[in-house]
Amino acid sequence: MVSIPSFTGDADPFAGGDPYADYRTADFPFAHHADLADRRLGAGVIAANDEFFAERENMLKPGAAEFDPEHFGHKGKIMDGWETRRRRGVSAAQPHPTDEDHDWALVRLGAPGVVRGIVIDTAHFRGNYPQAVSVEAVAVSGSLSPEDLLADDVKWTVLVPRTAVGGHAANGFAVDVEQRFTHLRVNQHPDGGIARLRVYGEVAPDPAWLGVLGTFDLVALENGGRVEDASDRFYSPATNTIQPGRSRKMDDGWETRRRRDKGNDWIRYQLVAQAEIRAVEIDTAYLKGNSAGWAAVSLRDGDAGEWAEILPRTRLQPDTNHRFVLGAPAVGTHVRVDIYPDGGISRLRLFGSLTETGATSLAARHQELGG
Repeated sequence: MVSIPSFTGDADPFAGGDPYADYRTADFPFAHHADLADRRLGAGVIAANDEFFAERENMLKPGAAEFDPEHFGHKGKIMDGWETRRRRGVSAAQPHPTDEDHDWALVRLGAPGVVRGIVIDTAHFRGNYPQAVSVEAVAVSGSLSPEDLLADDVKWTVLVPRTAVGGHAANGFAVDVEQRFTHLRVNQHPDGGIARLRVYGEVAPDPAWLGVLGTFDLVALENGGRVEDASDRFYSPATNTIQPGRSRKMDDGWETRRRRDKGNDWIRYQLVAQAEIRAVEIDTAYLKGNSAGWAAVSLRDGDAGEWAEILPRTRLQPDTNHRFVLGAPAVGTHVRVDIYPDGGISRLRLFGSLTETGATSLAARHQELGG
């Protein structure tokens, strides 16, 4: 694994004031990838062996974990994360858990993909975080039950070996396994609590599914599209523009800072594979006084291809879904959206179908990843 900052070790007891004041984290090299465990993509924590103090589903909640020092329930301190009871040994003579004792949770990724990095965040778990964690992954077809996933014939691949972690910290692990996975098994040794789980990677869709669909959104995150770069991510990430569904609030789209020069902002995308685009949708939902004034869309075929405009600079309205049918299908692999001069859009949709070349390359990649 790639060497990244380590936060192994104890955290100080909460001394009052800002609960994040002594929180430890870093700029992880994989964090620009999409979160495959995002609930918006359909991810879920489908089972856990124990969730006595705090529910397993909390791990996938958006945003940072919250902490209220006065919030207690019948079972004790209520934590914003997944927390298991304290493990014990088998007798007074053997009061401690064994080295093999551990708690686990099964996570269904929102979209199958190649995992590039994992963050196990123990925010606010100061004296009750696990001593170590490990993560395994598997790729299965269909919607298996937890019992099926835990069957003896299911072969799991280790993504993160058993590793000591720190309390009240974002513990990051780079992953170098070039395979496609659908589920994770998160283990904490021997017990304790995890506030948040983030699984960064690249979506690897099923070519057979996209083939049956025929026409679909070629840049959607769930279909394998991705953001390559953006001019500005000041208020919100550019990846929001290819998330499922319509935006539900202002920060669920992409918004840039106010420009004080004569330039413009942009996002560059990679389509799932070479494709034929026939229609474009640009949504500015919830962006009212801060939507982009105008937008243009360009396309190129391959990394070295020349950019060609497929939608000229067009006036956008605030809080509006704009639909454009192209005069002729446009073939390419990468798209760039330029907005003028700044502001934001909430969603981009590019409707069309894969070319024969695109379908072939996608199928080959699927095979390479063990599909």
